[in-house]
Amino acid sequence: MPTVTVEGEKAFEVEAGRKLVLAIEDAGIDIMHRCGGNARCTTCRVEIVAGDVPPPEGDEAAKLVAVGDLPENVRLSCQIRVENDLWVNVLQRSSVTGVAPGTRPVD
Repeated sequence: MPTVTVEGEKAFEVEAGRKLVLAIEDAGIDIMHRCGGNARCTTCRVEIVAGDVPPPEGDEAAKLVAVGDLPENVRLSCQIRVENDLWVNVLQRSSVTGVAPGTRPVD
C-alpha cells in the first residue's frame, strides 16, 4: 500500500486508487473541499512535495489554468488517485478559514 505523508501532520497508508482528498480526511487531517470533489472550487489544493502523480487533465487542468499563477506542483486533491508514495502539504484548512470543509467527495 502507498504511504501518504502530510507535512506537519503524519504519514499513513492508503489503499491504491483512493482519492487523495478522502485519504487525507479519513486520516483525521483537516482539508477543505467545498465543491464536493468536482474540481470547481480549488479549496482542496495540495502542494506535491515528493512523489509522482499524473499531470492534470480535463476539469482539473482547466481549473488550475483559470486560477493562474500556481506553481506546477500545486494540484487538486479531489482529482488525484493515490498510486504510490506521496508527500504533500495541505494548503487550505477549515480550522484556519473558519469555513466548513464542504460536502464529502464521492470516491
